Amino acid sequence: MDHPIKRDHARFRKIVKGRIRDGLRKYVSKGEMPSPKGDGTFRIPMPSIETPRFKFGERQQGGMGQGDGQQGDPVEGGEGEDGQAGEGEAGDKEGSKELEVDLTLDELASILGEELSLPNIEPKGKKSLESTTNKYTSIGMNGPDSLKHFKRSYREALKRQMATGTYDPKNPVIVPIKSDMRFRSSQQKVEFENSAVVIYMMDVSGSMGDEQKEIVRTESFWINLWLKSQYKDIEIRYIIHDATAKEVDEETFFRTRESGGTLISSALKLCKEIIDADYNPNEWNIYPFHFSDGDNWSTDDTKLCLELLDQHIIPASNLFCYGQVESRYGSGQFYKDLHAKYGEKNERVTLSKIKNKDAILDSIKEFLGKGK
Repeated sequence: MDHPIKRDHARFRKIVKGRIRDGLRKYVSKGEMPSPKGDGTFRIPMPSIETPRFKFGERQQGGMGQGDGQQGDPVEGGEGEDGQAGEGEAGDKEGSKELEVDLTLDELASILGEELSLPNIEPKGKKSLESTTNKYTSIGMNGPDSLKHFKRSYREALKRQMATGTYDPKNPVIVPIKSDMRFRSSQQKVEFENSAVVIYMMDVSGSMGDEQKEIVRTESFWINLWLKSQYKDIEIRYIIHDATAKEVDEETFFRTRESGGTLISSALKLCKEIIDADYNPNEWNIYPFHFSDGDNWSTDDTKLCLELLDQHIIPASNLFCYGQVESRYGSGQFYKDLHAKYGEKNERVTLSKIKNKDAILDSIKEFLGKGK
């Protein structure tokens, strides 16, 4: 039977997850993201939760509902009929703050999955990552003190003393000796887990401003969160491009802004090179995501993009996703070209228009809703 404290804690966690799920769309649209703590959990702010309760005071103290108060008399801390507040000085204490709760990656992913009704992903790549786990499923007679099983050691000492006649029920002192000691014993189990790589590509030309990059940053965080809950091992690569493309780290990816033109093929070429060099499609589950405002330099380059997608990137990928972030300077033509080519005909291609931050969750559902 569960301890009442454990039941209360589980109930509190359920309430917290429900509150976060109910406010997830508003939370994401503000561009806020949970902050990782470094121990596998994420800290997320939320309004404090107060449990309704009765409060009893002493009788005959006056106040609301008691005593000889007259209509118009001010309630303590309120205003009277003349509209004047009570006397007093300004306080110097801090105001109430939001409650911060720690949730695991799986808990956050569960909230996202429930809100968007996301299916679990069916991996395409073979099981390639070898992982070794230790499961303590048995008891041994040797081991370090940190694995000592006190209950079993006590039981062995009791059995020994009873067998030798040294146990005194009137003075039940149990003193384990070395031969009584028992230790938790582990068994190694080798498992093979699915591996995945996410390749983010983003147009950083002059038409992609800070607001568009903030949308990409927020959306990629939640995409990563979901994929990490589906795969044991995941790698993330970042490509930025204007007329040329280069691979960068995460910080550079979200901070760089160029002023040149746009050749989308440059990013797709580099994406192909990364896949060819490091990720065998038979072993890896590959997810290229490209974000742009839809402008491309020429129709000739768009034709080259479609060739790269058809012949190399789409066949190697679980899913190719294109997110068009609305910009006052972008024409949106590349989305139209992709939609004319693929539309709903290719299960490995997903297109999404991201008008603003309020559309981020809908875009994530479009990308991940196929379970690919």
